[in-house]
Parts: sequence; structure tokens; C-alpha cells
Amino acid sequence: MGQNSETSGAKAHPKWRLIRQDDAEAGKPTFPELFLDLVFVFALIQLSHTLAKDFGSTALVEAAIIILALWWLWVQITWLTNLLNTEAGLVRTFLFSMMFAGVLLAIALPKAFHDQSFTFALIYSGMQLLRSLFALYVFKGVDHENSLTFSRMALWLAVSSVFWLIGGLSGSLEWQIIFWLVAIGIEYAGPALKYYFPGLKTGKDEKLHLSGEHLAERCALFVIICLGETILTTGRTATDHMNSSLSFIVFCSAFASTILMWWIYFHHGQEKVSEKAEETAEPEKIAQTLFNYGHLPIVAGIILTAVGEDFSLSHSYEHATWREALAIVGGPILFLAGNIGVKIAASHVRPVSHFAGIGVLVVLLILHGLPNYALQISAVIVLMLVAIWEYVALKKHTPDMA
Repeated sequence: MGQNSETSGAKAHPKWRLIRQDDAEAGKPTFPELFLDLVFVFALIQLSHTLAKDFGSTALVEAAIIILALWWLWVQITWLTNLLNTEAGLVRTFLFSMMFAGVLLAIALPKAFHDQSFTFALIYSGMQLLRSLFALYVFKGVDHENSLTFSRMALWLAVSSVFWLIGGLSGSLEWQIIFWLVAIGIEYAGPALKYYFPGLKTGKDEKLHLSGEHLAERCALFVIICLGETILTTGRTATDHMNSSLSFIVFCSAFASTILMWWIYFHHGQEKVSEKAEETAEPEKIAQTLFNYGHLPIVAGIILTAVGEDFSLSHSYEHATWREALAIVGGPILFLAGNIGVKIAASHVRPVSHFAGIGVLVVLLILHGLPNYALQISAVIVLMLVAIWEYVALKKHTPDMA
């Protein structure tokens, strides 16, 4: 699904070299893109540490807003780089500027709902707007359809930025959460509504000419980043609390959960996602279903699981309250739910093992009075049974999948 055909005059435009061309390597992530992802490793580590230290009454809502914001920022940058030639010097400069701003965003993240709220909102909004304005510069006079889309996108982000900034200046946690939820809602509704804006016309059959293969690989790499962050968080916590045989057992179970999540996502699901994205005649629609929205619960589940593993290692013998249970068990529930959506969208096959696993995990969530270590080990056992069930089912129907 390559770039749309342009007139010979447009292709002669100097900015045409900034746009991704159709060739054998067009769908492969480039080193500048992978370099950018390192910033999100830092941001995810900051988020996990913050949640583990302060998981108060509004922590889940705050965490949801931050996860939604980080994911959407990464997705939107990825959509743009999907269209651009990331080997061009100007595009690389743009990516490096995004990296610098992203590091500042990650630094402000732990205090995003305290004294750094306006800083966080300003940097986040600035990154989103800069991304759209850079896209406008690239496509103006070169690709009319993409230029129209990014024009309306910039206006939508300008509107959401107002709510981000008002929330950051509100001085009240409750109002900040409300304003930021409105801002996030506006941004997530944009693609579904094709960034409709009163007074601006939509081009005939206007759509972004995306590479589904590229988006599939980028999302897979982001999942790898999240799983790697889980290992880093678990290792850091284990360093401070590895003082008994039980701690070692809990650490082994936490590490096993990361491997099992990798297996559940990559053994079958990611391959089908890549095939669907590459073969579809509607890359933009599939990108929204599979990547924009479909991968969100997978990413959120991995991050929440990392927080739960922190609890199970640092407070192994304490009986789990709703606070700990929502992290220890809620993470795997979100992860499996996301995989269900993605696998159904990619292959139209309903993974019964995932539904059963969620059912058992919900029971564990209700019986949250177990010690943290027992709840952690139980959740890992459920993930293991889900992985084995799916493996056996796939082997029975398609022996070559084993």
C-alpha cells in the first residue's frame, strides 16, 4: 500500500524526497525510528515507577490518561513516519527534536498530576502540534490528500491542546482529570470521525496511503519495548527485595509472565496481524482497528502487569487489597482482552483460551484477599494454561504452526 500517484510536476518538487517511496524496504522500520522508541522506554519506566510508588485512589484514572497519551503520541508519530522517508536529513532532524521533547515529557511525567501538570500538558500538546505542522510542511504542494488530512488533524489537536493546557493550569486534581479526559477523548475520536471540521472540505476518497506492513512491525516492536520495560522494572525491584526463597520464586514467576505474554502475542497473533495489514485493500481502516485502538489494551496490560509484579515482590506476604489485585490480575486481563480483539480482527478466529483465561482471572480478582505472592503466581499459571491451550489448538488445526 504505497504512496499515491502524483503528477510528474509534484514528483519533481524538492520535498518529494522527504516522502516514503515504494521499494522493497519501504515496510521495514528504520534506525531513526528505533532510536526514537528509546524515549518511550524511558517514559514507560517513569510511569511504572510512579504507579508503584503512588497507587492512590485516583491512580488508575491518572494512569489511564498517561497511558492513553503516551500511546497516542507514539501512534501519531508512527503514522507520520510511515509516510515519510526517515533517511532524509530534515526528517531525521524532526525525529531528533521529537526525541528531545519526549525526554522532557518523561521527566515531567512523575509529577504530571502535581506541580508539573502544566509542563507536561505544554510539552505533550507541543509535540502533537509540531508533528502535524511538520506533516503539513512536507505534503503542502506535493500530496493534496494528505495535506487536507493533516490540516484538519492540526485543528483537532489545537482544540484538544486547549483542554490539556486548561487542565494543567486548573490547580484542582478533579478538574485536571476532567479536562484531560476531554482532551484525550477528542484526540481518540479524531480518526473515527475522519477529523471532520466545520467549514473544511474533505477530499474525494481522501485517505492516508499507509504501509500496513510497516505499522505491524512498528507495533510489534513497541510491544517488545513494553515487555522489556517489564523485565527492567522487575529486575530493579528484585535487586532490593531478593532476600528469601519466596522472593526468588516470585521473581521467577514474574519473569515467566513476561515470556508468556511474549509467546501469546508473537507466536500466532502478530503473524496474522502482519499478514492482514500487508494484504488489506483498506490499510487506513485496518490500521485504526488493529493498531490505533486494538493494541492499546495490550500495551496497558503489560504496563499494569509490571506494576503488579513490583507489588508482589516488594510486599509478598501482604494480603492483596483491590489496589494490588487490580494491578496483579488486571494487567493480564487487559492483555488477554487486547489479544482477543486483535486476533479476531486479523483472522476472524475467536481464541477460546483467552476468554477462559479472562474468566478465571476475574474470579481471582474477586477473591483478592490472597497474599500478593499467591495472586501473582496464580495469574502466571493462568497465562501459562492459556498459552498451552492455544498452542495445542493451533497445532491440532494447523500442524505447521507448532
